[in-house]
Amino acid sequence: MPHTRTALRRTVCALAAVLASLIGFLPPAVAEAALPEIVTTTSGAVRGNAPDNSGVASYKGIPYAAPPVGLLRWRPPQPTTTWTGVRDATEPGHTCFGIATPSTPLSGMSEDCLTLNVWAPTGDVRPKAVMVWLHGGGFQFGSGSEPLYDGSRLASHGVVVVTLNYRLGAFGFLARHDLDAESGPSGDLGLQDQIAALRWVKSNIGAFGGDPDRVTVFGESAGAHAVGMLMASPSTSGLFHRAIAQSGAFWDSVYGSIDTHAMAMERGDALSATLFAPNLAALRAVPASVVNAATTHPDSGAFQPSIDGSVLPDAPARLFAEGRQQHVPLLAGYMAEEDYPVFDGNTLPHIPPPVFDASAAQVFGPAGMDAFKQRYPSGTISRTNTSAKQLAGDMMITEQTWELLCLHQRTSGQPVYGYKFTYTSPYSPHAGHTADLPFVFGNLDSQPSTPLSPQPSDTDRAFSDTVMGYWTAFARTGNPSTMGLPAWSRYQGPGSRLQELAGTPTSVADPDAYRLQFLASFRKDGRFPDTWRAYF
Repeated sequence: MPHTRTALRRTVCALAAVLASLIGFLPPAVAEAALPEIVTTTSGAVRGNAPDNSGVASYKGIPYAAPPVGLLRWRPPQPTTTWTGVRDATEPGHTCFGIATPSTPLSGMSEDCLTLNVWAPTGDVRPKAVMVWLHGGGFQFGSGSEPLYDGSRLASHGVVVVTLNYRLGAFGFLARHDLDAESGPSGDLGLQDQIAALRWVKSNIGAFGGDPDRVTVFGESAGAHAVGMLMASPSTSGLFHRAIAQSGAFWDSVYGSIDTHAMAMERGDALSATLFAPNLAALRAVPASVVNAATTHPDSGAFQPSIDGSVLPDAPARLFAEGRQQHVPLLAGYMAEEDYPVFDGNTLPHIPPPVFDASAAQVFGPAGMDAFKQRYPSGTISRTNTSAKQLAGDMMITEQTWELLCLHQRTSGQPVYGYKFTYTSPYSPHAGHTADLPFVFGNLDSQPSTPLSPQPSDTDRAFSDTVMGYWTAFARTGNPSTMGLPAWSRYQGPGSRLQELAGTPTSVADPDAYRLQFLASFRKDGRFPDTWRAYF
């Protein structure tokens, strides 16, 4: 191994010398040009923040669509108006209305929220691959401007990073007949916002040093579901060229199938009754804070994407199965403990074995119970609860992410790469849902901590560099394999190989196909039965 490292070091040094000599022959303006603080977009000039210590400049709070207020509430995103002079772009914009969290408090929310942020490396004018981030939060909360999603460290790997806000909850996913009559199929305005942001990127990212022909859309949880839905949408052709889905795929799982348009309409009618607003004019007259309060309390039904017949002409899984999705290279995967922290050590489900088996029998039927018990055994309380947690993670996230890999590999003709994230450390003791985010963005110091909290180690930071290396290599070339990191094999279908993202990434035989293929077999016409909602 020492001889291998020495040889590799000599090779890298030799390549660096060649590159340095080539750069020496470039005109100074090409070799050393820096991105200006003032950049001109199609709507006007913006002034961002000067490059940080890693040579990354940032531009924040740039509007990509007109504020959806007044008569524009619940309408598709409209072009932003132009401005004269130079617009300040040193601070992020407002968070879209939704459920308040410590990182997205109610005080920072507004309907005027359709903005994005750009992080761009300086010092090299060659067009760079672009990575557009879609945040998670169940389409109910979150923002592209949360500290966790600061793009400076990821951009320092030689890519342009874009994060954005999109309308959430009732503001983003209300469906009504009068909205259909006014602006076409309603119910997926939040997805339309994302598409509008991608159109902005196509028209403007070149001014920030990005390559509009190498755009990767990536997201986690609801953001990954959005990635899958954008891939399934005919409205996104040519807007992105690669996709990364982290813990999500279709917003359509065994846990609850994606809404039909009729179901979304019923939820819209219920909101009208709650707000005593029988028509669209009355609904638009209700203060945004009142709409938000009425739709974010625990007893309100969650507004979410639906099959509107336009943005989503059919169930996404069915569109993928028929090969009607965008045919782009895909990298997708899931966490080893997707059930965590939903069912952590303090909130175990504690399901008695007979109750667990009876509930499963209602869902999978007598004919499926033998196969079910082989995959999710009960018997003792401990074994039953382990199976219940595994089933919860599989049903909510893992199955559909795995199915995304399988369907896209089968029908797209494009390279597909899968992973299972298993890395743990004292800093990150569980490979649970969202645990990958600090490593993907390199923001290991962004998490709330106390003096007694384990701090990120050099090993954690090295692993984060590995993850960012894979992600940015995929954004540049459509292949995550890159010099200095273990090779990543293509995914070839159920039972083939995934990359295990551990301290030392390793290619492994598809470890969960036995369980997940069983769950996937119950999907019909692209959807799981709505009756399953009653049991889970």
